[in-house]
Order: sequence, then C-alpha cells, then structure tokens
Amino acid sequence: MNAWIFLGIAIVAEVVATSSLKASAGFTKLWPSLAVIAGYGIAFYFLALTLKTIPVGVAYAIWAGLGIVLISLVGWLVFQQKLDPAGMLGMSLIIAGVVVLNVFSKSSLH
Repeated sequence: MNAWIFLGIAIVAEVVATSSLKASAGFTKLWPSLAVIAGYGIAFYFLALTLKTIPVGVAYAIWAGLGIVLISLVGWLVFQQKLDPAGMLGMSLIIAGVVVLNVFSKSSLH
C-alpha cells in the first residue's frame, strides 16, 4: 500500500481518537474510551508504516497540520465549538503550509 494512504489512515484514526477522547468525559464512558485506545493504536501503527518511506519531519508536519484542521472541524460540527477569525486564519495558514510542503518541497517523496 502507498505510504500516503497509510498517512491518511493514521490522520483519520488520530482525529477519531481525539474526538472520542472529548466524548469519553475523562474516560468515564466505556465506548468512547475504547475508541480512544483503538484509534490511537491504529494511528501510531499506520504512522510507523508511513515513516518507512516518508521522512519523519514531512510526515509529522502533515499529520499535525491536517490533524489540527480536521479536529477543529469536528469540534465545530459535533461539539458546537466556535472558531474566531484569527483561528480560521491560522488554520488556513496550516493548510497552505501542508500544500507548500507537498507541492514544492523536495523533502517529501511523490
């Protein structure tokens, strides 16, 4: 399987785990707590597979950047958390950074 697909799976699993962490209410709810454990396990497994091919700095930058944006969207859609204009601008810059890294950097493997 392609390392970029592994990275995508890792990011989605991390977002599911982090969303479940919020829903677990401090690990007092069983099913969300189990989703946290499974989600982070899957996320780190696929991140480890990703790092066989993609440089760690590039993979982590993409993991962190997209994870921040996606978990913020989940917070907004699921938990009704609001973002101010500065927060939206910051996330736009994160997305721009991930695009620059993938399109223009010779550090990432295409």
